[in-house]
Parts: sequence; structure tokens; C-alpha cells
Amino acid sequence: MLKSMTGYGRREAVTDGKKILAEIKSVNHRYSDYNIKVQRHLGFLEDRIRKYASTFITRGKVDIYVNVENYETADKEISLNKAVAQNYIEVLRQLRDEFSLKDDISVMSVARNTEIFKTDRIEEDEDAIWESVKTVLSGAIEDFVAMRSREGERIQTDLCQRIEYMGTLVKEIEERSPQTVKEYSDRLYEKIKEVLEDKQIDETRIITEVAIYADKVAVNEETVRLASHFSEFGEIISSGEPAGRKLDFLIQEINREVNTIGSKASDINIAKTVVTLKGEIEKLREQIQNIE
Repeated sequence: MLKSMTGYGRREAVTDGKKILAEIKSVNHRYSDYNIKVQRHLGFLEDRIRKYASTFITRGKVDIYVNVENYETADKEISLNKAVAQNYIEVLRQLRDEFSLKDDISVMSVARNTEIFKTDRIEEDEDAIWESVKTVLSGAIEDFVAMRSREGERIQTDLCQRIEYMGTLVKEIEERSPQTVKEYSDRLYEKIKEVLEDKQIDETRIITEVAIYADKVAVNEETVRLASHFSEFGEIISSGEPAGRKLDFLIQEINREVNTIGSKASDINIAKTVVTLKGEIEKLREQIQNIE
């Protein structure tokens, strides 16, 4: 089953005393491009998140956001910078004495100077944090992949219908092509007959001209290759593997064969069918850009 490159997944949970949010979304991209956002002190998670996500995602511009908050215990430790505090109090006392100010030095007035405090982050087990994050992230990826699969299923249905329709158009060209040769032969015969009036018509020359024309407008090789491409298209879709790049290449081959038929076509009906085929090819190309 095909997967779209567009998807979204989100999970939030409290695990091991931590409130963890994981969010993942993606849009179309020619290759795989990851943009991972975590808190600065959790920078060690970026590479692990990228490696883990890449086992589920092979293509697309992917944004992953992870936020971790300690839910039950503090993740920071505050201590007093005694040297700074002592110096600050001494300066306050000097200010009091120098200008005969009211002595209202208190804990709260001193505490307003935040520089007297030191804030240190409590060291935590990186592996333990990762296991907690992975549990929530895996749920977000599960929802993300499910959304991609649902969209991919809709795209696959559309692609199959279009390929089937294009197959009927190619059969119309196959059926019409011999008729164009016969019509050319009839027109040529009538034209020569009109020019020569009652003179003898060289049947051999007419046969030769018709054979040259038939060879010039023959499209059986192109239609056979198109049928092969359509069959290959179906096999790639049903392979269960990432198919975007393969289908993108195959659609170029299909377009090349249709262009060749168009350049050979001297029949207005075939020309109209070629225009319709090209329109379907463009629609296929647009859809394929959405496939992983």
C-alpha cells in the first residue's frame, strides 16, 4: 500500500514522573529532511529521535517536536552564591550608612537581586529519558503513519483508476492506427485516379507508398511498451515498498512513449486521444509527488 508524504501525529502522556509531548508532521520533499526541536538541555535526544523516526519514514520534510517537563520532581536545584550575597549586603549597608537611610535590609529585599542565586540543572539518566520519550514518540509516529497510509490509499485508488483509463485510451489508438493506413491508401488511390483520369494506375507504386506511410505512422512498438509500463506501474504500487521515486521515473517513460505517438500521429482522432493521455499523465505526476 502506498503512503502519502503528508501526515500528522501527536501524543501526550505522563510517564516515569515526566509529562512528555511528542508531535510529528510532514509535507512533500524530494528527499528526507528532518527538523527536530527539543529543549536545549535535551539536545542529546536529537540524533536518537532522527534515527528512530527514519525507520518509519523514508521520504518527506519532517518536523518533530518533543517537550519534556518533570511532573513529580524538580529538575533544577537552586543554591546561594554566598560570596555575591555577602558583597551585596555589605554594599547595601554602606549605602545605608553613607546616606543615613532607614535600615530596611531584609531577606526579601536582598533576594530581589537574583545574581546571589545559582541555578543548576539536576543531572538525569539520558538513557532513561530517551526510553520515556520513545514510548510517547512511538505513539505519535503510529498516528502519523496511519494518516499517511489512509491518504496513500486514496492516492493509490486514484492512480489505479487513471492507469486503467489510460490503458483503454491506448487500446483505442491500437484499434484506430490500422484504419488510418487504410484511409490513407484509399485517399491516395482516389487522388491518383483523379489526376491520371483513365490512364493505367501503377498498383505497385501505390502499395509502396502505402507501406512507407504505414511504417512512418506505426505505433505498435510504443503501445506495447506502454502496456508494459502500465503493468510495471501496478506491480510497483502493490509491492508495499516506498514507490515515489520509482513511479516518478516510470511516468517519465510513459510520457516519452505518448510523445512519440503524438509525433507520429497524422490522424485527428489519435491526436485527440494523445492530448487526453497527456492530461492524465500530468494528473499522475501531481499525485506521485505526494507519494513517499
